Amino acid sequence: MQEIHETVPSPLRIGMQLIAIERDAPVELDLRLESVSEGVLVTGTVSAPTVGECGRCLTPVTGDVEIDLTELYAYPDSVTAATTEADEIGHVVDDTVDLEQPIIDAVGLALPFVPLCGPDCIGLCPDCGVPLATAEPGHQHDKIDPRWAKLSGMFEEDGRADNPTEDNRE
Repeated sequence: MQEIHETVPSPLRIGMQLIAIERDAPVELDLRLESVSEGVLVTGTVSAPTVGECGRCLTPVTGDVEIDLTELYAYPDSVTAATTEADEIGHVVDDTVDLEQPIIDAVGLALPFVPLCGPDCIGLCPDCGVPLATAEPGHQHDKIDPRWAKLSGMFEEDGRADNPTEDNRE
């Protein structure tokens, strides 16, 4: 058995489009490697800081992700290596195991698909793009239904008809 407690830089950007572990970010490995009858069992946790942007208001968000890892790596001449597909289980190659793909897969599942800056984030104004959280109370835009837009110029502000044939008496 061997225990690994180490911090290594992330070899690449790991995660989703809106949130990820950035390249060269510190990734903390707290792992235990055990020799079992068919290979090497790797268990432990991997944690790292994340950066991204809110899926509603596009403000920057930061956080941390921690994943639990349990992977079996088959010895080259074991029954497990002979009876499984090459991409189904990892393999011990030259007394080493490659943890990159299992970590990428686990981080992808652990990160939110749409990260939020807060659970009550209300997003952006659909008309002007101002973050609604910082907009003045009652922020709104007067919209004219496009089907009635041509009629909007027929009446003046005071409500009188703007028709020259009609007699406008006061």
